[in-house]
Amino acid sequence: MMRLSDCHNFQDFRRLAKRRLPGPIFNYIDGGADDETTLRANSSAFDQCDLLPSVLTGVSDVDMSVEVMGQKLDMPIYCSPTALQRLFHHRGERAVAAAAEKHGTMFGVSSLGTVSLEELRQQHSNPQCYQFYFHRDRGLNRAMMQRAKDAGVEVMMLTVDSITGGNRERDKRTGFSIPFRLTLAGMLQFAMKPAWGINYVTHERFRLPQLEDHVDMGGGASSIGGYFTEMLDPSMNWDDVAEMVADWDGQFCLKGIMTTEDARQAAAIGCTGVVLSNHGGRQLDGSRTPFDQLSEVVDAVEHRLDVMMDSGVQRGTHVLKALSLGAKAVGIGRGYLYALAAAGQPGVERALGLMRDEIERDMKLMGATKVSDLGRHNLRFRDHAEAPAFRMAAE
Repeated sequence: MMRLSDCHNFQDFRRLAKRRLPGPIFNYIDGGADDETTLRANSSAFDQCDLLPSVLTGVSDVDMSVEVMGQKLDMPIYCSPTALQRLFHHRGERAVAAAAEKHGTMFGVSSLGTVSLEELRQQHSNPQCYQFYFHRDRGLNRAMMQRAKDAGVEVMMLTVDSITGGNRERDKRTGFSIPFRLTLAGMLQFAMKPAWGINYVTHERFRLPQLEDHVDMGGGASSIGGYFTEMLDPSMNWDDVAEMVADWDGQFCLKGIMTTEDARQAAAIGCTGVVLSNHGGRQLDGSRTPFDQLSEVVDAVEHRLDVMMDSGVQRGTHVLKALSLGAKAVGIGRGYLYALAAAGQPGVERALGLMRDEIERDMKLMGATKVSDLGRHNLRFRDHAEAPAFRMAAE
């Protein structure tokens, strides 16, 4: 039987999570949109980039700390905000926040989070970002931002690539939604994992505390698809975001930026950061990968804001490649969700610890004693189609 101690990398945690979660819930984490082309490409993009290590540089001590959007992180990765964590383990965001605090890094809380902003902010001192969606109800948007400000959240993170839900066909086949409306196949998969069901019903009830005062959890709009199609506002534009940035008057980043034009516009309206992201391949299938866009966007904004990225990050070398292209920090999502599902807080702590060890070891092998030692000089792209653009960006 596979145990937590048998998990040494991303794929190990994924296998253990698959053993412990009912199929519909595992597929909610694991799946992407349409044919899942972008989901696969997000990780394989890193394979086209080679690292060039320097030797004899004296690397007995390594400092992997970074500062991003005014927050000091002990390592250059953070736990991206993700939804519905209570479904994966009964401690949900509590486990993730505690593990992130142990490792001195930032964690995110989603509008669709299952633990309140206030509780997490009161219990943990590490930096916290709040990810929210833009709703048709402008009053709801203002209320959610004010609530985060009152709670002491340091970073506001607006997701801009999800004005409608992606076509996640795995969820459609099983009937995954909140509340559950399972197909027969989905119900059978739950029946095969009775331990999950016992755990689920013997702990506190499922809640969405950021939204429960505004959303009827018993109605149709409370399904995952219904939330996106009925409550979110596809008419959101730059003027709307500029107003929110001014109202927040603090660290504000846009998650889901992918073009140089949008990154420049984000800087122009006062954002302090952007996260290059295609939502882990869960929204627009066929979109370009954040890693492939990274150098182009970093060059476009020229230090006017902090550029981060997520989607597809599975290894410490992936992180080093992103940092070398100019990312200030790198977000992980599935990388800690599988670990959460596998073993709760100990799982997330182990996943973050393994990633920290990988980054430290890889920095030593690269001859880098601090993150600022990394740069484009220590990268080469094998894909000739990418090489000209990369050389132009590096000049």
